[in-house]
Amino acid sequence: MAHAFIFPGQGSQFIGMGKNLYDENEQAKLLFDEANDVLGFPISDVMFFGTAEELKQTNVTQPSVFLHSVIAFKTEANARPDMVAGHSLGEFSALVANGCLSFTDALKLVSVRARAMQKACEINPSTMAAILGLEDKNVEEICADIINEVVVPANYNCPGQIVISGSMKGIEEACILLKEAGAKRALVLPVGGAFHSPLMQPAKEELTEAIENTKFNTPFCPVYQNVVAKGVTNPSEIKLNLIAQLTGPVKWTQTVEQMIADGATQFTECGPGKVLQGLVAKINREVEVDGIG
Repeated sequence: MAHAFIFPGQGSQFIGMGKNLYDENEQAKLLFDEANDVLGFPISDVMFFGTAEELKQTNVTQPSVFLHSVIAFKTEANARPDMVAGHSLGEFSALVANGCLSFTDALKLVSVRARAMQKACEINPSTMAAILGLEDKNVEEICADIINEVVVPANYNCPGQIVISGSMKGIEEACILLKEAGAKRALVLPVGGAFHSPLMQPAKEELTEAIENTKFNTPFCPVYQNVVAKGVTNPSEIKLNLIAQLTGPVKWTQTVEQMIADGATQFTECGPGKVLQGLVAKINREVEVDGIG
């Protein structure tokens, strides 16, 4: 019986996020103040009082979700994880939770990642789309058939829900073909670019340098990483997988299934929203699911 802690990614942000933690907990207040110093601007003000539009900027969203998740874990988790995982950005939060990264180093990497991804989006105008009601292999085959544009499976969220990523034209073409193949929905998402696709290569180069220059400790429990969907404890391997994640898919379904196969019986989501709780419940209805933050 293992207790898994899981951490959400971009898209879970909301106006006022983290303010209750700041108001009610002295440790949380200190961590928010430290984050403002590290980032060089008062991100706590944007989180607590900013508009939805301000929170949607990638360079704000990613550090905001990371901070909410990690501070909730540090102040509200009443158990030590047996295993951890994070959805995309959430993998950085997971690496703080298992002792692999310090709070400050992880925040710096998240900031570099967010800025680099923002730049990559500006270089290559691109988008993502959620595909509902088709088998993974059908989605993979149709993406592979579009040869003149970049279109790849990006997020394997749960059975029957996969997100694709690519060029504007490629995603438009894929959505038409996927609907014809029987998808219940093919919905273009309001995101700034093609995350987890080859179009993030410029961001990958920038993040690689930052990760290589950061100290990664041996964690006290495995992190189940997005690109390999298995538990990892070797710091060098963790670094490589974290770099590969920018242009590789988030295998969330496979990750959760592997965690359960390895003994996870309880999943606690730390951070804003309940997205991951919903996905875990769709992947396996037998496990316990709850959340903090």
